[in-house]
Amino acid sequence: MRQVYAHQATLVLTPGTDPGAPGAAITAALRGHREHGPPCPPAPHHTSVERTATGNESESRLRILFAAEPGRVEEIRGLIDNALAGGPWQLTGSGCARIEPADRPHGRLLLRAARTAPVRKSPAKAESVVPPV
Repeated sequence: MRQVYAHQATLVLTPGTDPGAPGAAITAALRGHREHGPPCPPAPHHTSVERTATGNESESRLRILFAAEPGRVEEIRGLIDNALAGGPWQLTGSGCARIEPADRPHGRLLLRAARTAPVRKSPAKAESVVPPV
C-alpha cells in the first residue's frame, strides 16, 4: 500500500533558467516525460518551489511530496536526485524531509491519485511477457 513521503532539495539556478525546469525534470524522471495527465504511475507527486535571490545567484528550495510503495521509496528518491543532478543549476543539497501537518491534505490527494495509478515494477524486477503464438 502506498504511503506519502517528502523529499527536499536546494538548487542554485543559473541566470535565465526557467524556475519550473527542476520540477519538470522530476516529472520527466518519474513519468518518462514532462507532459502528462495524472496520475504519475511510479509515484504521484507534487513539487513546490520557494525561491530566494542572494547576490547574483537564485537559490530554489524544492519540496517534493510523493506517494509510493514503501519498498520503492529509495528508488523514487534516487530518480528525483538523478533528475536534479543534471540541469542548468547546481544541486547543493537533497534528502528526505518530514511530512508537515500542512502537507496532509495534499498527501491525501496523492494517495487518491495513487489508487487509480497502475503500480509498475522496477526495471530490474520487470518480467518479460511473451505473447502466445
